[in-house]
Amino acid sequence: MSASWIAKLKESDSRLHKEDVLQQALEASALGSTNAITFLKLIHKCYNPYITFGVRQVPSILDTLSDENPWEDFIDLLEALEDRKLTGKVAEDAIDEMSSRFSVEEWNNFCAPVIRRDLRAGISSKTINKICKKTEYEIPVFGCQLATNSENRPEMIGKMYLEPKLDGVRVIVEAQKKPGEIAVTCFSRNGKIFENFGHIEDQIALYYADIISCAGKNNINFTSLRDGFVLDGEVVGKSFQQLMRQARRKENVNADDCVFHVFDLMPKSAFREGHYNAQLYKRVELLKSLDKNVFSKMPSVEAVPQTEVDLDTQEGKEFLDDYAKEQVAAGYEGIMIKSVGAPYECKRNTFWMKYKPTITVDLQVVGVEEGTGRNKDRLGALICAGNDHGKEIKVNVGSGFSDLNRDEYWKDRQYIVGRTAEILCDSVSQNQDGTYSLRFPRFIRFRDDK
Repeated sequence: MSASWIAKLKESDSRLHKEDVLQQALEASALGSTNAITFLKLIHKCYNPYITFGVRQVPSILDTLSDENPWEDFIDLLEALEDRKLTGKVAEDAIDEMSSRFSVEEWNNFCAPVIRRDLRAGISSKTINKICKKTEYEIPVFGCQLATNSENRPEMIGKMYLEPKLDGVRVIVEAQKKPGEIAVTCFSRNGKIFENFGHIEDQIALYYADIISCAGKNNINFTSLRDGFVLDGEVVGKSFQQLMRQARRKENVNADDCVFHVFDLMPKSAFREGHYNAQLYKRVELLKSLDKNVFSKMPSVEAVPQTEVDLDTQEGKEFLDDYAKEQVAAGYEGIMIKSVGAPYECKRNTFWMKYKPTITVDLQVVGVEEGTGRNKDRLGALICAGNDHGKEIKVNVGSGFSDLNRDEYWKDRQYIVGRTAEILCDSVSQNQDGTYSLRFPRFIRFRDDK
């Protein structure tokens, strides 16, 4: 039975054990084992980030009268779901009918998890590809453009676009036309499907034709978007904490207030190839046109504004620093710096760089906390509070200490309360209750002159 391979995978949490099971399956498939071939085909469909079935609720079964287990028919069903030849109630009925033809073990342990795209077998696409590389079962690698820290980078020259660095969750939206529908899917930066941004998917599907039309009217050749396109951006909610709770929640989801802020786009085919050669300024030109003519009709989608600067001039360097401070003061994490003439590459490079100006805040120590683990019996954190520019701040500061500091400060803890500590942080952030804290606070020193 094909589900027996899943049972083997779950026998141990050892990575080497799971690799050995996959190796056994690959060798058995080469010898013509139908079960092994079926297992690897379905593993590939389950882990391929570009395959979606358009069905979110797949029931398990309690009992069945059939042990037919028609694997070829099941694979045909998956392909019909993938191509959206079956959708909605018709798809649900087809899945229900198929479940009646399988044994409980095969359906619950393998078939249903494949449609849910969640085997819970302790393997990843990386594990699969280590064994199945250069075979038909190799999993396509999902990637996106990633930024490098700008500090001391020689690439900080020439013309750049500046953007606010949003405090949200990175989302890659893929849209394409399939038989009978416009298929839109939200992915994480690692290729995991976000289930809870349906309102964003619905709006992009509704205006899919308008996006294609706008691209066609643009002076740049974006006609390849007709085969589908990818929007890269950040979904932002009322607060980062609330957003992350909603992003992967299975029940009681309330993410309708989340807005998708788009900062790049490209043809679907180029994204899957991992490279798009059109320069950023051309992509930004189209984004501005889309923001004016299409996104303005969509309540939950908008383009991120870009500001151009020339870092070869002193004026440009000073503007960058002022711009970064303004964005942090406005509540953003920092800024993004992007090369105007760069392509889009699905990897980390210096075409995109991030810059986070830091600030210092002087607060009074109002308490101390003992550490845990290796810091047991010595300082874990200083509890600091005070007013900075009219904002009442209270924060636990647990980093920035040497081992010697932790020993000495814990020993003299009764003398530390009341002293003024200089704290380095990325920004002042507001809590849900209206109070304030510091983002990534680090202890610098005590200021006994204050």
